[in-house]
Amino acid sequence: MSKSVKEFKAYRTEMNDKILNSGFRDFNKFFALDNKAYVDGALNAKVKELMGLVASMVLRCNDCILYHIDRAADEGANRKEFYESFNIALVVGGSIVIPHLRFAMDKLDEILTDEKAE
Repeated sequence: MSKSVKEFKAYRTEMNDKILNSGFRDFNKFFALDNKAYVDGALNAKVKELMGLVASMVLRCNDCILYHIDRAADEGANRKEFYESFNIALVVGGSIVIPHLRFAMDKLDEILTDEKAE
């Protein structure tokens, strides 16, 4: 069974702090580059997060999928936008993406339900 979104966020924060405070500056440089890629520019942050989501599904990284679903939701993505993004990942990646589509659907429901509760 996968971690809850809350558990994932806590673990991610703890481990990112450990990585970024390790004293190895190259980690910090990469994290800064990654963060900068998703800020508003010619494309807005929501579109960039959905693009990251598609790439993560095709690359089959569930942690990345969860991260980008959460971020895209924070940027205002709605269920239909998620479904269309999931579909692009499925078309590009093929049937190997289906297990990750299942994961994405499960986590999307958890994230959108949590947002409604707040």
